[in-house]
Amino acid sequence: MIVITLTKVPASLRGDLTKWYQEIQTGVYVGNVSARIRDLLWDRVVQNIGNGEATMVYNTNNELGYQIKTTRKMYKVVDFDGIPLMMHLNSTAVSGFEKHGFSNAAKFHRARMVAQKSEKPRVTKTNKHFVSLDVETTGLNPDKNQIISIGAVKKINDKKYDSFYRLIKVDTAVPKTITELTDITLELLKKEGVTLDRALRELTEFISSATIIGYNLQFDLSFLMSGYRSVNLKEPDNETLDLLPVVKKAEKFIDNYRLATILDFYNIKNSKPHNALSDAKATLQLLYKLMENGNIKV
Repeated sequence: MIVITLTKVPASLRGDLTKWYQEIQTGVYVGNVSARIRDLLWDRVVQNIGNGEATMVYNTNNELGYQIKTTRKMYKVVDFDGIPLMMHLNSTAVSGFEKHGFSNAAKFHRARMVAQKSEKPRVTKTNKHFVSLDVETTGLNPDKNQIISIGAVKKINDKKYDSFYRLIKVDTAVPKTITELTDITLELLKKEGVTLDRALRELTEFISSATIIGYNLQFDLSFLMSGYRSVNLKEPDNETLDLLPVVKKAEKFIDNYRLATILDFYNIKNSKPHNALSDAKATLQLLYKLMENGNIKV
């Protein structure tokens, strides 16, 4: 049996704990999970507790049959001959007590969030048309690696979508790991690929003045902008919207933020992961799901 008490913690943390524990009273959670899951959940409590406090009591093999963990600043858990005790700290001791939830990274994140607008992402009235974009590449570095496919999709009306997909000829080998992910081989690119110059000209026409959206969009844009420069084409200056930070703000307690995990979380099917067009289609569905949930204002 595990009991956790929370006071003055973010509502998102309380909601997260209800996935594993039953809230029998406001701020009091009871459950029975494995020791590994218990410790992982406690780490999440400590990391996301903000200015609040938490205490956990759980079964263990000692004199009393239970152990205590706490973040309360006025108390410290001490071991007295195998018996866990809550020791009240004086003001001097408290001044040097560790403050949970406020690492340097957390402080930086808080400062950055305060500096930004507190309202939800908003798309301007003149840019309600969206193009979802995704690229596949030979690696992660836009200065050294190349684009091998570009996929894009936009909504024409409630029932019709228009799509764009190009394979790109490259002058280098396609790594085996990339082929395993994308099913794209050098032979396929030689047979069906077009030049980067042609692909980018056609992409620019397809995008027109629409807002470009993507998931971890900066990765895709870094390759595209490098590509535009390499063939001496004008880079598009469209409004952009990256869905990754929107999802991170809306869903703070997902195990990871890989696209596949997020699509599964929102019940969005992606028929062919790591295919630029399929990923773009799924990302566009994610955009409308976030709009429907009120995470993005238009």
